[in-house]
Amino acid sequence: MLQKEKQSIQHGKPCVKCYGSSHGYERNGGSSPTLLCTPLMGTTVDQMVIEMRKAKEIGADLIELRLDCLRSFDPPRDLDVLIKSSPLPTLVTYRPVWEGGQYEGDEKKRQDALRLAMQLGANYIDVELEVAHEFNNSIQGKRPDDFKVIVSSLNFHNTPSIEALGNLVARIQASGADIAKVVTTALDITDCSRIFHITVHSQIPTIGIAMGERGLISRILSPKFGGFLTYGALETGAISAPGQPTAKDLLDLYNFRLIRPDTKVYGIIGKPVGHSKSPLLFNAAFKSVGLNAVYLHFLVDDVEKFFNTYSAVDFASGCSCTIPHKEAALKCMDEIDPIAKKIGAINNIVRRPDGTLTAFNTDYIGAITAIEDGLRSLNGSATALGSPLAGKLFIVLGAGGAGKSLAYGAAQKGARVVVANRTFERAKELADKVGGQAMTLAEVEHFHPEEGMVLANTTSVGMKPKIDDTPLSKDALKHYCLVFDAIYTPKDTRLLIEARDTGAVIVYGTEMLIRQGFEQYKNFTGLPAPEDLFRQLMEKHA
Repeated sequence: MLQKEKQSIQHGKPCVKCYGSSHGYERNGGSSPTLLCTPLMGTTVDQMVIEMRKAKEIGADLIELRLDCLRSFDPPRDLDVLIKSSPLPTLVTYRPVWEGGQYEGDEKKRQDALRLAMQLGANYIDVELEVAHEFNNSIQGKRPDDFKVIVSSLNFHNTPSIEALGNLVARIQASGADIAKVVTTALDITDCSRIFHITVHSQIPTIGIAMGERGLISRILSPKFGGFLTYGALETGAISAPGQPTAKDLLDLYNFRLIRPDTKVYGIIGKPVGHSKSPLLFNAAFKSVGLNAVYLHFLVDDVEKFFNTYSAVDFASGCSCTIPHKEAALKCMDEIDPIAKKIGAINNIVRRPDGTLTAFNTDYIGAITAIEDGLRSLNGSATALGSPLAGKLFIVLGAGGAGKSLAYGAAQKGARVVVANRTFERAKELADKVGGQAMTLAEVEHFHPEEGMVLANTTSVGMKPKIDDTPLSKDALKHYCLVFDAIYTPKDTRLLIEARDTGAVIVYGTEMLIRQGFEQYKNFTGLPAPEDLFRQLMEKHA
């Protein structure tokens, strides 16, 4: 489906660039076909005036004045100040409670305020579909030349079918809208495909957004699918709808200004996934070499459904794959790298030019090389032949995708592997594959047949928000010479802090992330990774 949509964009339907030329003003710092609008949620006029200046500094193209957020509002006085003070074009919204806003007063007074905003020079008015005919009739013959009416429909429950959305857009167009705005709620990330579809195929400029974390990609990819504008909050705590990113993240993290209809889309598939630093690394790397690509957070519930829905060559062109999908994604692949097949888990997926999906596992390379370097630093030898893991007792906590990668990688290097998992059966299944020993997580606490063991935690114990948790007591850690934790939020987990206190060498999860990222970047692009850039970014943000 999205392949057809892409073709529609390429053949000029809708003519995104034509929409841009009708605004009568330059975008703030770029030529992206989609405008970036920052909603102002201040409760006083003075606060909104301060916010509009901040929006200009951040790089927004226009501001949305949310009049229903004002605690005290005198339309003639306040609208004149707000519109005349704005350093950017203005979109005025006065959202009633029956459409998710805060205004509870008289409907005529609300519409009077919107008409006054038009007369005072607002560039856009957002009016709800339910009252759009009435409002548009009331301003007939009185509209300034450069004024546009956005007619909006908000659905806080779900995302309807393509047919239902198509009918909705037709109703909006028939109401006299200059611009259609369709906002739904994403219950699954694949719901966004229907938003992309109507945005591309609408006969008038359209704002298409799916709310919620599963709808985030609909906001970021507006320029790819010809959206008229997208919303970026002034700051994290000032969002005007669920799932709204900040304007700063849109511009700096996702390189919003560089996204075009032919931009390739990459991302990380996971659940949860919002904590991932991968978009930070890959988007900076893409930008540094001028690649026309963007890397997103994909909050995915059903991997098979995701790949079946987003099947175009330039969408999900490559994906990183994290918890809990490293094994489930295997069945969606057309080809699996022999090493990944042996491990039984993947973390890197590449879509070939013919649309087929090839999977790799780069986790084991990233983690094992980091652990080897840690052991070499302990032994005072950076260039010794052979692996310092050879002969070491290597304890892996967790038997999921990352656990399999570590167990397989350590065994390959000659380590004696012990797999510990919450359920013994799963631990034994993996231990048997690598010629190792199995036990439950509870048994590890008192397992120390020798000193100088290596510990690798691949469970989620200690990850944000439960940062006070740890999979192993401090007392048990004294038997280990090196401790690795695959968790990287936080960077310093309780496990690593306590391991360092006992004198063990520690290896951060960020090191595994960086090193496996080098391999993924190479698989995605065919180019060597900008290693120094990756390290600088992780040092700054981890």
